[in-house]
Amino acid sequence: MRFKFTFAAAVSAALLASAVPVMAQTAAPAAAEWRTIAPENLLVIQTAKGRILVELEPRIAPLAVERVSTLANRGFYDGHAFHRVIEGFMAQTGDPLGTGLGGSELPDVAGEFGFRRGRADGYVSLSSTPGGQLGIMGSMPVQTQPDAQMMVTSDFKAAAVGLFCQGVAGMARSNDPNSANSQFFLMMGPRASLNGQYTAFGRVVDGLNVVESLKVGSESEDGKVTNPDTMTRTRTAAALPEGQRPVVRVMNTNAPAFAALIETTRTARGAQFNVCDVQPPVQVVG
Repeated sequence: MRFKFTFAAAVSAALLASAVPVMAQTAAPAAAEWRTIAPENLLVIQTAKGRILVELEPRIAPLAVERVSTLANRGFYDGHAFHRVIEGFMAQTGDPLGTGLGGSELPDVAGEFGFRRGRADGYVSLSSTPGGQLGIMGSMPVQTQPDAQMMVTSDFKAAAVGLFCQGVAGMARSNDPNSANSQFFLMMGPRASLNGQYTAFGRVVDGLNVVESLKVGSESEDGKVTNPDTMTRTRTAAALPEGQRPVVRVMNTNAPAFAALIETTRTARGAQFNVCDVQPPVQVVG
């Protein structure tokens, strides 16, 4: 049994070096400050380079999560290539043809470019902009209307959108916004131009270094990879035998230790601080 603790924060090595001593001086968080990802919402991607764990977010993109989970548990993704990998940007996979033109036999999925956020959704605000608040919901970076907006909406919720920071998983599509099918991509760096244009459905909580180690494609061919790395097996944890299931705990966004991490990061980053700099720490067992 493997136990792993990682600060899965989207920050540079230098920032981590400055943050760790501060966290080391803080008492270990109580168990109540952590939540366990439900097995059905944990996507386990095995590659020859290592394992990637993605927390799926059905509150943000239920159709995309259902599609990826369904295909994963059917074994559809096994052997599929990371056919398009652009260094510092993203790694795309899920195409049975390996060309970017393929998909499953299932119908395309409608775009989910925004969602409705409730008070109980584990959101914490990091900053405000003219377009609304920026913060973290679960593991996901989001932009949202403030909580006060919930008082004047019929569903008592606020409009929000998932942001494409490093580690975020998104559905690939053609020019048709409702053409997502089986292909998805994992972000290696933030890309604001994707926000509200592509469906964000989860985030890498462990194994971002594996994503970053995947074979990179040619710049002249828009990231097309020759002899690419592949997904050897992809399942939700719920579909794995119990003894093979990793268990992932994520620090709650309302935990005092997470508030301390935010402020440590804010201080270290100064004027450059942004929502992509913060991701809740995780504990991985198995």
